[in-house]
Amino acid sequence: MALTGSAVRAIGMSAPGSALPGRVGRDVGRVGRDAGRVGRTPARLAGTPEGGTVARVTRTRRLEPPDGYSFTATLRSLLVVRHDPCAHLADGDFWLCARTPDGPGTLHLERAGGALTATGHGPGAAWLTDRADAIAGLRDDLGDFAVRAAAHPLVARLAKTFSGVRLPATGQIFHRLIRAILEQKVTGIEAHRAYRAMVRHFGEPAPGPAGLLLPPEPEAVAATPYWVFHPFGVEQRRTQALLRAAQVAARLERCADSAEATARLTAVPGIGAWTAAEVVRTAYGDADAVSVGDFHIPHTVAWALAGEARGTDARMLELLEPFAGHRGRVCELLAAGGIGAPKFGPRMPIRSFARF
Repeated sequence: MALTGSAVRAIGMSAPGSALPGRVGRDVGRVGRDAGRVGRTPARLAGTPEGGTVARVTRTRRLEPPDGYSFTATLRSLLVVRHDPCAHLADGDFWLCARTPDGPGTLHLERAGGALTATGHGPGAAWLTDRADAIAGLRDDLGDFAVRAAAHPLVARLAKTFSGVRLPATGQIFHRLIRAILEQKVTGIEAHRAYRAMVRHFGEPAPGPAGLLLPPEPEAVAATPYWVFHPFGVEQRRTQALLRAAQVAARLERCADSAEATARLTAVPGIGAWTAAEVVRTAYGDADAVSVGDFHIPHTVAWALAGEARGTDARMLELLEPFAGHRGRVCELLAAGGIGAPKFGPRMPIRSFARF
């Protein structure tokens, strides 16, 4: 991957009390007013010195994606649909904030012509720009997938149609784990509503001008009692899984690869194979991670690959075996192609545990 014009520049320190751009400025005041509530954070930007001054550090890196690279389709999977407080995606522009080992940071990917420019903001700028190519999916190795895809005409067609889509690898486990736990056994609408409420509650303004909120800090989540999560629409079972995950988040973030992360994740009560696969497919770009236990995917795979309207996890894995090493990629392609099994019943109702 080409790395040209790499530059790090310290823009200096903003004056105490200086205005922050856009929504960040408004959120600082909101967080300050609510600091007395359980789980809230102090009214200053995360990772900044006491007194409210902000270290405005940026780092820039140029990337060269392959021909046909699909910028929007690749990065869309990193966002919660409709609105994600931690990320933003528009034509040629992508913003993502994170809690890195170096501190909070925000990554901006901008596409101009055939090149990508990655710019990091905040203390985590260097960490984010160093792995900007992985986040953009440029480290995704298709390997022998074209040969394997040729074994089934539908998979071969989808692989050609979406040849520019890559699997991102964020290197961030706990942030994706929050979403995965909230998505357990509920509709996407319920899960995403709870996620947005949780981020707003624990939110700290992220570095940079995008007006994003940082993902919840594991220590803050672990120290928060169940009743705080209930108004978000999260019942006690999922809350307990969140709290257990937050307590071991530091160990999870140190996992060297997808296999180690899967083993450690599934050792946490309340986290099974489905949740682990959802996490490692995004955090490590694991193209073989299959979400065993999903409500829809076994039926989708059985219908797409064998013409069977209903399937089990065992049948799904049997049909995906010829694509070993890329089984998760095949499932992603089926979703991207809008493939779905016939439906024979009503949709699952949209509920709100906050009303229970």
